[in-house]
Amino acid sequence: MIRIIVLYIFLFVGDEMEIAPHVHLLTSTKGSYAYLVLSDEPVLIDTSLSSKRDQLKKELANLGMTPKDIAHVLLTHMDVDHIGNAKWLQDQSSAIIWAPEIEIPYIHGQAKAKGVRGLIQRTMKVERPHITHSYHAGQQLGGIEIIPSPGHTLGHVSLRYNDILFAGDLVTTRRGQLKPSPGFLTWDKQALRKSIKEVGNLSFNWVCPAHGDPVQRANLWETLML
Repeated sequence: MIRIIVLYIFLFVGDEMEIAPHVHLLTSTKGSYAYLVLSDEPVLIDTSLSSKRDQLKKELANLGMTPKDIAHVLLTHMDVDHIGNAKWLQDQSSAIIWAPEIEIPYIHGQAKAKGVRGLIQRTMKVERPHITHSYHAGQQLGGIEIIPSPGHTLGHVSLRYNDILFAGDLVTTRRGQLKPSPGFLTWDKQALRKSIKEVGNLSFNWVCPAHGDPVQRANLWETLML
């Protein structure tokens, strides 16, 4: 079976999806998922597309929250479908927006990506947040560990909270299977392969990507290395 049972172990409350206690997949952001971790302070991992803004606000309300309650926004990388609501959240709250240091010029619009990514960034306009905080390897934010995993983009990071890996665009899922980030959107394929291998050496049970539904790891990570 294609992990159908696994995918439905999640706890449902109305339209909300709780992956683990205090960890929510924000279903309103399907297509480029954002995740909410309610640890010491509310932490939002990625922000999805600006077109999801009204649905995102509604889903936060269903959880008894407003955008003002978000303390930190952790961006896995620069792409427009991840930073789309960062400026709005920054304006709505005192949330600190974090990003990989090497990608901040791209997020600010001071540097231009090449190839397909550059075309997407030129075509899909986004309100640009002002990033004042950047990560360092091994850093902990609200109990969430920062894990450098470049390849999809120059400074891409993944994040680990307890036994959950928030993979950003390091990997995707489809029909319960893991796949590497698509080649045509990969900044450096060799770096991506290295990141997948290094992240695979870490301990975690759940893989939560931006694209595709969360899955239990089991032996799926090993198939990425074939």
